[in-house]
Amino acid sequence: MIDPFGRRISYLRVSVTDRCDLRCVYCMAEDMTFLPKREVLTLEEMDRLCGAFISLGVERIRLTGGEPLVRKGVMTLFQSLGARLGGGGLKELTVTTNGTQLGHMAEGLYAAGVRRINVSLDSLDPAVFKAVTRWGELEKTLDGIFAAKAAGLAVKINAVALKGVNEGEYDRMLAWCGEHGFDLTLIETMPMGEITGERVDQYLPLSLVRAQLRQRWTLEETDYRTGGPARYFTVKETGGRLGFITPMTHNFCESCNRVRLTCTGTLYMCLGQEDAADLRRPLRDPAVDEAGLRAAIEAAIARKPKGHDFVIDRRHKTPAVGRHMSVTGG
Repeated sequence: MIDPFGRRISYLRVSVTDRCDLRCVYCMAEDMTFLPKREVLTLEEMDRLCGAFISLGVERIRLTGGEPLVRKGVMTLFQSLGARLGGGGLKELTVTTNGTQLGHMAEGLYAAGVRRINVSLDSLDPAVFKAVTRWGELEKTLDGIFAAKAAGLAVKINAVALKGVNEGEYDRMLAWCGEHGFDLTLIETMPMGEITGERVDQYLPLSLVRAQLRQRWTLEETDYRTGGPARYFTVKETGGRLGFITPMTHNFCESCNRVRLTCTGTLYMCLGQEDAADLRRPLRDPAVDEAGLRAAIEAAIARKPKGHDFVIDRRHKTPAVGRHMSVTGG
């Protein structure tokens, strides 16, 4: 699949649920209203849609949420997609998780074919972690991370950079990740969904963070890529990788290779735009065959925009995109 700007679409992110067992302050409000179950695709429907995308050239699929591992029966979807790895056209199956369920699911993920995971961890301080996640316990997430490592999964830690919250922790997190063999990616907060508080009060430009880290660490340029938007450096002192995802200070739209499918079957061609395609209707229409489903996907890709219009400042009081990140799928 080639979009209107000549970019090959090879990466699909699938939100299997909008529900989560945490309430991270940059992601959602504490008192969330979740989607009615009748609007959510079954796991079998998600598998069929993913199969259509794979037949059109998607090589990497990441399951997200919400928290994907709280979706009942989700391991069957991992197993079905894992069976498509290699000869089935899929090159990689990954997951982004908050880690709370990894203690009892990490081995199953590895058995299904997952080889690397992203775990959201914004602080190594129990009190800060609790404040950011509202409901989370740091020990449970750390237990999950080390269960994943023991199961053979490569772990990358994702931390959202939050001004005045965790900006004093990046040295510690970099050293901790180096000690345990984890890569670390820092992410700028994005103006998506109504939250408690002001986005501008959370926003910390990663250009400043990188400059500060370079005063203490040797960050060497690298062409390492995972298929996503992060730009990586090798940390000479630890041998680990440090990634930066910078949708605000330096967007990555020119090389965008991904689209996002929500748990309702809505396809967002851009994280930062509202234009979307309803794939649930053709999916559930008995008159639409596999060719028709693929045609609906290709028509959506033909509308993929050049990039997003994210802005965070005092003049923009409403989010650039009304939907929460947990709905779109990370």
